[in-house]
Amino acid sequence: MILYLKHIILMLFICISGNIYCSSTTNNDTQEKINSILTEWSHEVMEISIHYEGIRNGIQSQLYQVSSSLNNSSSIDEQVALLILKNQLQERLEFTKLSEVSDLSKIRYLKGLQIIKLLYEKMLSLDHHFASVATFNEINNLSNPNHYPRFVKHKQTIKNNASKKQGFNLTNILGDNIYTSIMHSLVSLFTSNTSKGEKETSIKEIECILDFTLRMHTDLKTIYFETAFLQKSNDNTIEQLEQLFVDFTKPIKYSVALKECRNTDDWSSIHDNLNTYIDALNKAILNDSERYKAHKMQVNLEFPIDRLLQFITQYNSFIDQGGKFYEKFGIMLNSYENEKQCATQIPIEYRKLKENITVAIEKFNTAYKPVEINGSKMKEILYGISEYD
Repeated sequence: MILYLKHIILMLFICISGNIYCSSTTNNDTQEKINSILTEWSHEVMEISIHYEGIRNGIQSQLYQVSSSLNNSSSIDEQVALLILKNQLQERLEFTKLSEVSDLSKIRYLKGLQIIKLLYEKMLSLDHHFASVATFNEINNLSNPNHYPRFVKHKQTIKNNASKKQGFNLTNILGDNIYTSIMHSLVSLFTSNTSKGEKETSIKEIECILDFTLRMHTDLKTIYFETAFLQKSNDNTIEQLEQLFVDFTKPIKYSVALKECRNTDDWSSIHDNLNTYIDALNKAILNDSERYKAHKMQVNLEFPIDRLLQFITQYNSFIDQGGKFYEKFGIMLNSYENEKQCATQIPIEYRKLKENITVAIEKFNTAYKPVEINGSKMKEILYGISEYD
């Protein structure tokens, strides 16, 4: 019964995580698809449980009859025969137990493999997302007025009208620096030979550019560097998942890397190797002298599945972190208080970046959302122990 509960709990957990059959999308499953998967797996596990429960009940019924006959027997020969039969029935009961564990392990292994496929697609989608949110050049263009044609034009006009006696030119390095460039332009404007009205007109034409870049410069750079950090963290997590796949498939002697397996759609080979492994495991179970070997093979099959559950905890932590980062990015981008007044001069890339961040937050809450599994659920999956037992 504990084994049955263990696998039902694992089934629920995987169904919550997303589409375990789809290897090319990160979109949420429809409720109908989740229910379909839940029903299919539930029937699969239930059939195995019912099958072996029927076998156990039959053996236990025979054991009860043998024990009753043994208690009532007065013949030595009959007692010996009954003891031999009882021992054989107990061996059959033990074999039935091991066979059930083997069949359930196969299901658990295949579902674990489907989790890896799902998580890998999610991580690859995240990698693409991080790369497309904003490049350094795009962020730099938004945060530096020297990349705004209107500011460059006015800077050249100011330079032409600057006082030859009081004015000076910046070096290339300082000229590209946002702060020194703005300061130099303002100083040059104030000391230029133009009239007060012309100076006020020049300032008015570029005030939104200066205001936006000065206010948002630090925030935009922060978004870039923290996105780069998240992308690096995602790369590391992908590498760990790829290594987990190596450990996951090592017992069944499948040596193709996860990336190659995905690109060549070689999942059927894993199923073939698993079937070969299970056949060898069942043969070892039948042989009394190889029971230890069977136990070792069973452990080798179960251990990487437990490691997968540990990886899921790590994945959850990363997604939680990413979601919080993007919520912070959204607050930063929405903090520009003069957005309405400067709407016509703010670059369209800024609005696109805001839209991308909003979409990213939604994705972190849906497509990339953590697999919901807490400490007690982890214990139930690993050991089949419920708090309510």
